[in-house]
Amino acid sequence: MDLFEKTLESKEIFDGKVIHVTLDKVELQDGKTSFREIVGHPGGVCVAALTENDELLFVKQFRYPYKEVTIELPAGKLEKGQNPLENGKRELLEETGAIGSGYISLGKLYPSPGYCGEIIHMYFCRIDHFETQKLDEGEFLNVMKIPLKRAVEMVLNNELPDAKSQTAVLKTAMMIDRLKGHPEL
Repeated sequence: MDLFEKTLESKEIFDGKVIHVTLDKVELQDGKTSFREIVGHPGGVCVAALTENDELLFVKQFRYPYKEVTIELPAGKLEKGQNPLENGKRELLEETGAIGSGYISLGKLYPSPGYCGEIIHMYFCRIDHFETQKLDEGEFLNVMKIPLKRAVEMVLNNELPDAKSQTAVLKTAMMIDRLKGHPEL
């Protein structure tokens, strides 16, 4: 079976600073029509940065949509004209003051594929050294170091509900486990 939906019409509903919302009329495989509400997003990046003591850097911040403080890996929205890796390096420095090396892609994540086109690119790196945090205006967060093994436990105990952080933590733990004996990582 050929899985595809053809866009017949697209109507802009909202055009904001971060998201763009459309209502699309689509033709389904059986010839019938339906509607799709789509949230366009420029995408994001997330970095699992590991210290020499096998601790991951996290940021603790208030997240308005949930009205609560969350613990997440350093992350941010993609900026126009920059590739995901460069954005990841920038976000890591801005949020934590860390400079990393040996970046490895952990792949990409579709946070909500039913209605949102956002793609989050995830990376792993080792921390070389720290400089000064360079927070954006209006950005308030605390930096935390959590041992990798404890971070895995936090994911399994639902103490880190953020999808990108869960995925990157587990992928990092699996990668480190598989690559033991390779000190250059």
